[in-house]
Amino acid sequence: MGRRLPPFAAVKAFEAAARHGNMKTAADELCLSPSAVSHQIRALEDYLDTALFERHGNLLTLTLTGRGYSGKLTGLLDGLDEATRAIQQAGHRSFRVLCTPGFAARWLVPRLDRLSFGNRVQLRVSEGAPSTDFASNDADLVIQWTDAPVTGVVTEPLMESGRYPVISPELKQREDVSSPEDLARATLMHDVTMDAWGEWFRAAGVAPPVMPRGPTFPNCELATTAAERGQGISLAYDAVVRGTIEEGRLVRLFDTVIMPFVIYSVAYAEARSEDPMIREFAGWIHSEVAMDGTHAAQRALVSP
Repeated sequence: MGRRLPPFAAVKAFEAAARHGNMKTAADELCLSPSAVSHQIRALEDYLDTALFERHGNLLTLTLTGRGYSGKLTGLLDGLDEATRAIQQAGHRSFRVLCTPGFAARWLVPRLDRLSFGNRVQLRVSEGAPSTDFASNDADLVIQWTDAPVTGVVTEPLMESGRYPVISPELKQREDVSSPEDLARATLMHDVTMDAWGEWFRAAGVAPPVMPRGPTFPNCELATTAAERGQGISLAYDAVVRGTIEEGRLVRLFDTVIMPFVIYSVAYAEARSEDPMIREFAGWIHSEVAMDGTHAAQRALVSP
């Protein structure tokens, strides 16, 4: 069954007159003459077959029906105005993404030119785990570490990855690193966030050495950067360093990989889940990760 919608011009004229309580003010708002507004209101009353105003000379008073109808129309037109402005502004406003420095530098920035509004993305990087408090983090969307649900936030698992050791080409030439056992005497880069060298050694069938065997950094990105500069060997996330390895700045060591788990997720305020820029960015980044073959199983998480 099709919609039964009244003439839109008549609806606008009636709603403006009812809101202002004055025909001339409504006419000024709509850039019409008062007589044109009056004509449109008459047309709407004919369409509805009911009176919306009581007329006493130049004085207009809403009928009970008119008062109820105008209140509903004002809410509907305000919603239409808000939705329209959101779409129009999406073509001009910047889009703020908060993420870790490593994700920004090694994964996101090299791909931004493939996003339709990539030139309007404003990157914000966090020193620790990115905050998902959208009331204070000055972000539209966050690339969150792991996929823990947060109250009032939609969390979409994005990327899963295993870990393996990486070394700079120069250090590999200088050091004799030909078996996992050789790492037990090497300088290893450690990270506070989730150091897993013990797990990797056990997976490789080697007794873990006494840890740490090198400097400890606040996160895996700094540990990997140190390895890239030839300062030691880092346990890196495959999904993040693939591009760096392809460019020849790092070399993977051995086939042993720690079992993959979700390392990043997309997070945004539940109240903005239909924002067109959030939807486009989320769709784009999911498709990019899927092309890499590192996409996490999809399940949107919303904590009550």
